[in-house]
Parts: sequence; C-alpha cells; structure tokens
Amino acid sequence: MSAEVSGEGVVVDKVVPSAAEAVADVTNGASLAVGGFGLCGIPSVLIHALLDAGVTELEAVSNNCGVDDWGLGLLLHDKRIRRMVASYVGENKEFERQYLHGELEVELTPQGTLAERLRAGGAGIPAFYTATGVGTQVADGGLPWRYDDAGNVVTASPPKETRTFDTAEGPCDFVLESAIVCDFGLVRAWRGDRHGNLVFRDSARNFNPLCAMAGRVTIAEVEELVEPGELAPIDVHLPGVYVQRVVALTPEQAQDKRIEKRTVRPKEGQS
Repeated sequence: MSAEVSGEGVVVDKVVPSAAEAVADVTNGASLAVGGFGLCGIPSVLIHALLDAGVTELEAVSNNCGVDDWGLGLLLHDKRIRRMVASYVGENKEFERQYLHGELEVELTPQGTLAERLRAGGAGIPAFYTATGVGTQVADGGLPWRYDDAGNVVTASPPKETRTFDTAEGPCDFVLESAIVCDFGLVRAWRGDRHGNLVFRDSARNFNPLCAMAGRVTIAEVEELVEPGELAPIDVHLPGVYVQRVVALTPEQAQDKRIEKRTVRPKEGQS
C-alpha cells in the first residue's frame, strides 16, 4: 500500500497497486459482503483476483450470486463458496443445482431485510425489528438452509424473536433480525479518491454502499481514480471512513461490464 501519512500518523492514501495485492490477506473461510445487483455494479476485478488467489470455503453475502460465468458465479463454479446469504437465486443454474444437491448452504433473506442487516452492521446496530417475514418461516424458522444429496433438509433456519409494538395502525408484530458484519467488503465505484471517498453511478449504487459499510476491511475497485479534493463533498455517496483499500481499474477493466438479460423492442416496422 502507498503510505502517505498525515500528521497524526494515519494513512490517508489508500490506493494499492493491484487487485491481487488488495485481496492478498483474504484467507480460506473468510466472510465477504459483495456489492452489486444482478450484474450491475459488481466488483468483477476483485472477484477475479480472489479466483486467482485460490481461496476457498468462503461465506458470501450479496443480493445474488451472479450468473454461471460472471461475478460470484465464477467462485461458485469452482466450489470456492461454502455458504451464501442472498435475497434470490436469480438466473444462476449452478447456484440452484449446488443448493438443491447439498453442496452449498444458502440463507435466503428478504431483499429489504438483507439491505438493512448490512447497513445496521456498518452503523454499529446489532439488531433491529421489522414487520417483514412475520407469520412466515422467516420468523417461525424452518427455511431450508442446506439439503443432503438426497434432497432432505439437514439444516434449517432457527426461529427468531418476535414482539408486539404499538404503531399508528395499532399493535403489530415484528421479528428481530441480526445485523451482518463480514471480514471483507468488496465493492465497485464509478469514481473514488485516494482517501476512499466513493461515488456510484445510477443503479450501480444498489448494494455497494451497504456492503462497504458491513466490511471490517473494505476494498473498492474504482473506474476513475481522482485526487483528494476533486470530489465535491455533496457528491460523495460513501465517505472514506468505510474504505480501507482502493484499486484503480484500467480503462479496459472499467469497460468490461455485462448485461444479465438484454430486452429490446423491435425496430419500427418489424413484428
């Protein structure tokens, strides 16, 4: 890591030379909060670096697990992920196959709850109550987390604490959800400076700030690296206090993006 140091002895230049160096201390069994939604805004370069590093037995927390040949799907294909916390399976057939054949543990979580669990982890809030999931297996327990190879449930979600609170609509039941904190947060930003301040573009903002907050060590790959002071404070979506390492992408890496499912209208006059 570059070591520009402030007068208080605090490292302020967080740029590292390569993605490989940025993930060098990610060990087998580490937990990862990975930004992105589908294939939008995923830290694809950092994921490739983890693949090359050979780490395994990972626990990944992300909105989904990419697709079969991109994103977290690359780690999944090589059996590098032991456990997945996500809000949906998406269009990843290998994700579905591993889950149903007992090769992968999966904790499916309502999408808004997953987002708030990550945000709470970064904000230092250990748990919170939500109405989402009350009266279902989300609260009552019994959601299949792991199957065996014969399709039998061998691990199921435990029941969660519920309480009744007074609301504007009267007494309502709520379920207690725990915050998520991971060993590492991996995110992708449109622009970032050497202090780790980040700006996300359009829908790529999605889960990235939340996953950055939830990581004990957060690594950001940025499409455009700028100098401190070039980002107007009002434009910063995530302050650098949440980011420990920054990787500047090459123009080719920044442009290497995929669309999960392209849908277009026919040209005028075509059926």
